[in-house]
Amino acid sequence: MSEVSALFDRWERVWHEGQYDLIPTCVGQHYIRHDEKGDRTVTLEAYAAELAAVHRERPGTRVVVYDHLFTDDRAWFRFSFVWPDPQSGERRSRAGMQSYRIEDGKLAETWITLLPLGTAWTDAVAQERWTSKRSI
Repeated sequence: MSEVSALFDRWERVWHEGQYDLIPTCVGQHYIRHDEKGDRTVTLEAYAAELAAVHRERPGTRVVVYDHLFTDDRAWFRFSFVWPDPQSGERRSRAGMQSYRIEDGKLAETWITLLPLGTAWTDAVAQERWTSKRSI
């Protein structure tokens, strides 16, 4: 298994199993993010707090991966966030694409683009795990 694949196996456990103790093994001390909040640099601790808040606000959130590609220092995913609405229990989703720059075996920078609420990829079967062989 490649170092990048092992990184994303740990990162998936953070997201899906709440193993927040793995965050320091996944994210660099300063993480540059290009997302809906703008271009920003967050500390490891600040980003860990953001993740915990997402899980509190949207319990049961899953990141469903449809396609990915890894190199030695880059990763790319086509995915959907899927979660039950906390009030109604109705399924919610939001499709997106994300790329990462990896430095010293940890996430150093990311670019994420999300489609509107209610979107999902319909042209491919989801992968069993984030690092599974691509389904396309």
